[in-house]
Amino acid sequence: MRSEGILRSGTSMSMCSSKAAREMTKSNRNGVKIAPSILAADFARLGAQVGETEHAGADRIHVDVMDGHFVPNISMGAPIVASLRRITQLRLETHLMISDPDLFIEEFIEAGSDSFIVHWEGNDNLHRTVQNIRKRGKCVGVAINPATTAGVLEEILHDLDLVLVMTVNPGFGHQQFIHTTLPKITRVRQMIERINPGCELEVDGGIDAVTAAQAIDAGATVLVAGSAIFGSDGGVASAMKLLHSQLEHVAQ
Repeated sequence: MRSEGILRSGTSMSMCSSKAAREMTKSNRNGVKIAPSILAADFARLGAQVGETEHAGADRIHVDVMDGHFVPNISMGAPIVASLRRITQLRLETHLMISDPDLFIEEFIEAGSDSFIVHWEGNDNLHRTVQNIRKRGKCVGVAINPATTAGVLEEILHDLDLVLVMTVNPGFGHQQFIHTTLPKITRVRQMIERINPGCELEVDGGIDAVTAAQAIDAGATVLVAGSAIFGSDGGVASAMKLLHSQLEHVAQ
């Protein structure tokens, strides 16, 4: 059953930069936020497509950074963030699917990243990484993969602005939503309500008009969508309109 808590906006953002904090309070009418993932964008038209999502009501831009080690793919780095920073006012949410994320935090901050998501998996000192980001005035989230239990968040949740539940295995776009992650989304929602009610709950992977409704019902407050937006035959604006329309339908 959908929790009433997902209608609340805001987070424990006292340490976030003012720009990121403003973006974290922005949502559509039902309190759910859309974060287009540029991993699925046409990089020959990246600036134009990001502009289209901004005009169509996106809440932030999700930037997937992959190093070919933590995940079996290589995507983009700080120069892409720097280029986007010049053409959009939206929050740039940087999802670091990389080994040793602490080595690259400062570079991405200088490029213009507003917030960071790091993975629980493979991090020998997650608390240090989270505090490293927070002391620089940026919002911080932790991601967990489909096979990772929600319980690993228990000791770090109070320090977070966001939890990301991966609904596909990280590393590639165009994957199918893993429906067995839905109960975990609900468990994470329950943990958030108990420990850190202001924390956002984001989902990433296989999100479209159908799975968006399922994720929201499970407790998600932020939807990362790539192929459903940038891969739509009708174009970015039409895809965003369809997704917003679905969110409004769920809220009724």
